[in-house]
Amino acid sequence: MKILKIIFLAFIALATSMAFAREYHVAVNGKDTNDGSVSKPFRTINYAAQLALPGDSITVHAGTYREWINPKNGGRSDSERIVYQAAKGEKVIIKGSEIVTGWKKTEQGVWKIELPESFFGSYNPYRDSINGDWFTNYNRIHHTGEVFLNGKSLYEKETLEKVINPVGITGIQDSIGSTFTWYCITDNRTTTIYANFHNFDPNKELVEITTRFTCFYPSEPQINYLTIDGFEICQAATQWAAPTAEQIGMVSTHWNKGWIIQNCKIHDSKCNGITLGKERSTGHNVWTNDQSLDGSLHYIEVVFRTLRNNWNKEHIGSHIVRNNEIYNCEQTGMCGSMGVAFSLIEHNYIHDIWTKRQFNGAEIAGIKFHAAIDTRILNNRIQNVGRGIWLDWMAQGTRVSKNLVYQNDMEDLFMEVNHGPTLVDNNLFLSPNSIVTQSQGGALIHNLIAGYLCDFPDPNRFTPYHVPHSTDVAGLSTIFSGDYRVYNNIFLGNATHKAWSNRYNNGMISFKGVQLPMWVSGNMYFNLAKPGPFDTCFVLKPDEKIQFNMVEEGENVYLEISFNKPELLPATQLISTETLGVAKMPRQKFEDMDGKPIVFNTDYLNQVRNSATPVPGPVESIFSGKSRIKVW
Repeated sequence: MKILKIIFLAFIALATSMAFAREYHVAVNGKDTNDGSVSKPFRTINYAAQLALPGDSITVHAGTYREWINPKNGGRSDSERIVYQAAKGEKVIIKGSEIVTGWKKTEQGVWKIELPESFFGSYNPYRDSINGDWFTNYNRIHHTGEVFLNGKSLYEKETLEKVINPVGITGIQDSIGSTFTWYCITDNRTTTIYANFHNFDPNKELVEITTRFTCFYPSEPQINYLTIDGFEICQAATQWAAPTAEQIGMVSTHWNKGWIIQNCKIHDSKCNGITLGKERSTGHNVWTNDQSLDGSLHYIEVVFRTLRNNWNKEHIGSHIVRNNEIYNCEQTGMCGSMGVAFSLIEHNYIHDIWTKRQFNGAEIAGIKFHAAIDTRILNNRIQNVGRGIWLDWMAQGTRVSKNLVYQNDMEDLFMEVNHGPTLVDNNLFLSPNSIVTQSQGGALIHNLIAGYLCDFPDPNRFTPYHVPHSTDVAGLSTIFSGDYRVYNNIFLGNATHKAWSNRYNNGMISFKGVQLPMWVSGNMYFNLAKPGPFDTCFVLKPDEKIQFNMVEEGENVYLEISFNKPELLPATQLISTETLGVAKMPRQKFEDMDGKPIVFNTDYLNQVRNSATPVPGPVESIFSGKSRIKVW
């Protein structure tokens, strides 16, 4: 009877909460003095954000909203969220920029505008420069601000002369576009921006400049269980987000739990699109501010400070980021240090990251995660981003599965100083540099690997490993290399360009010097790809070069590939948690985040595999001659 009473009281509490839940409406013709009803909407999203309580929703109607949304409250649970949503079928744009008019022509193509300090309020991105741990500035200043002409960002220059006489940057995606340039000067009262618009008159076009450091970010941590659904979010003056710093992107979770970010278009951030990262009190660019310690030692200290600041599954992480398009960001499409743990990243299209290449650093990728503990990266498309997925430190219980990663000029996947278990299965890695692992305790299963694979140890860096399915640190170790399971992959061996390291090889030969055991079987090697010393039951076809094409038709992507019907396939087995054993350092099984076993019995297309002799590679039907496979 006592249990029934508890259930009854819980039901009454939930029903009461739902009965009092409110839906606030926001519209560009509204007023913040209204009551927020559908007939009397508010004008700003942030005003509604100060009122919303657990269970409430904020519906935003069509239009452009230039504001920073700083939520006051979070939800209580998955069932009592605060939901921010674009009205169904309506286009809602949130911008971190303002329109600027009144440009004055100084000479052919070059215009200037002078803006008083009052224009910017509390933050002026033309006084703030990008900086932080592992940032490379190429010996010049890069302001967080940006100038846009009809939605396209211009290139900042370090002198006015380079604006007046622009020279296109070679070796980048848009060399002609790089001649559209800007430069700024600030004093105590005024910010002056010069811009070369060429033949465009800025007073007749849409010219915007970024004025906010973010678009959606709670200034206080522990604002949990928010949903952000259906917005276009763009043009924020975001700062470099090192793992040792407070990480603020255009949409930022800020050290909390249970956000859902979905169905959004996120683009044109100076540095980062979405951040799922840490907050400031546990350290902010600690290496830049203290050179007496190595950066990796600083980060170890940061890890322990975050543990003392409630870095655990009860309080932090467990976010869902899905069905978003993220592009035109110059550091990452998505990053997160510690705060990404236990999260699900799925069905996102991330493209055109770090295309301007005006600065560099060790934190640039389509997805860059530190401590992706029990995080799943599934079914994403990652294209033209420099480096595709970068799992740096503490990728334990992480799974990278059924992703399409291609047309990247660095590598598709980089796994740095992790101890595993890290599962990489059923992916299409189709760039010339496919995989780099400076880690141990991993598994590569049923992948299509077109280009180079590189493995190397790191005997000088101690990095943490954890109690299974927990953030609690179990110990520290260097990277010996090895402890890998490599089953049922196809290596095309097509890479021929010179890589940055002689450790890059086609196939498994890169693993020939590892210190820890290896388990390698059921793989196929074509063209220049070669097996390694641990290989068993493989097929080697050095005289067969497999060509493939990526065909984009609207929102669909097709892989066109042709294999001669093989007279022999390697002996394979259906791979499972039981097959893979235990990662050496954390002594953890290759299992799901809830501790349940995994059987790799479906392919990239979710087709059921042959349980007795599954076909190598990510697609069970890949050896059917000439194929045109819809991969997105």
